Amino acid sequence: MDWESGAVALLTEEREWPEVDRPRRAAVSSFGVSGTNAHVILEQAPVQEAPAEFDAGSVTPVPWLLSARTTEALSEQAGRLAEFADSRTAAEAPAVARTLASSRAALERRAVVVAADQAQALTGLRALSSGEAVPGLVAGRAEVAGRSVFVFPGQGSQWVGMGRRLSAESPVFARALAEVEGALKPYVDWSLVDVVNQVPGAASLERVDVVQPVSFAVMVGLARVWGSLGVVPDAVVGHSQGEIAAAHVAG
Repeated sequence: MDWESGAVALLTEEREWPEVDRPRRAAVSSFGVSGTNAHVILEQAPVQEAPAEFDAGSVTPVPWLLSARTTEALSEQAGRLAEFADSRTAAEAPAVARTLASSRAALERRAVVVAADQAQALTGLRALSSGEAVPGLVAGRAEVAGRSVFVFPGQGSQWVGMGRRLSAESPVFARALAEVEGALKPYVDWSLVDVVNQVPGAASLERVDVVQPVSFAVMVGLARVWGSLGVVPDAVVGHSQGEIAAAHVAG
């Protein structure tokens, strides 16, 4: 691009972005070395009012979510959570509910205690712990089996030593590497298996003509290992170089 003519210039330092009578917008063009390009228009986000402070006397219901692998474990978790909640203040209830919803595993056995105050939360948790039924408590079994997707990354996800131990311990993975090496052998003067196993004198992963075939082999090998364990994807997707592995695994 001829930067000497026209009004377009590279932004090389921070500059003021003055307010105008409409949302501010910016156009961004990003060109990747692999040909992965992005052309995006960004618009200024709307101004949001600051959230009001939580009122401990509020009667807004708050859901407390729990999950475990078994009914017994769910009951035990409810008991522990009741002990914890009994030592906290009412104002901390939203923070506890948010943590339960966003930072805990979603397992098969689940329950929710909907409470407008700390007393209701404790009542529901203690009822769940003892196997009783009270208003605001719902428990049951969730269907957690769903569709699976394999996501294959592009160049840059590699590291020295990747696949080395798996190659030694998994015959399925080792066969996949050997298969890719056999297909590659007529075109290169280095050993893919030696690179994975870090054999002295093996080609370096710093070379782009090495890292891409090796990454492909590792991704395909991992897919073969998952498949041997019964995990077959319903869909595959790949980014950049990973598109090739995704296409291969898809058939």
